[in-house]
Amino acid sequence: MLSPLARAHHDSSRSARLLRRPVESAHYALLVFGATLRDFEIRASMNSRGDVYDNAAAECFFSTIKRELINRRTLKSRNAARLAIFDYIERFYNSVQKRSTLGNKSPMNYELAAAAATTEDLRC
Repeated sequence: MLSPLARAHHDSSRSARLLRRPVESAHYALLVFGATLRDFEIRASMNSRGDVYDNAAAECFFSTIKRELINRRTLKSRNAARLAIFDYIERFYNSVQKRSTLGNKSPMNYELAAAAATTEDLRC
């Protein structure tokens, strides 16, 4: 019987640079797990806090889309899903939903405020 990691590697149709996150973060502490990742030429995705390659923001974004859009409706086709996601991002996520990282402003309002501040600085 193959381990989940070996099965993922075996089933992968992609070339060697597969990005994989284990079920348990503690697996990273195991030397055997690290050696297995190297053997399969798999790069671990867990990074330290503040690392520029941290994918927490992307994970949060996809979690939000799944919770607020995908899990609330049945989409009949891939194209319907694309249109629903585009509409959600453009009409709600970027224009209405506030982000704590942007001073509790939506991305659109944050950019407008930044543009206004730049314009004001140029006038002085």
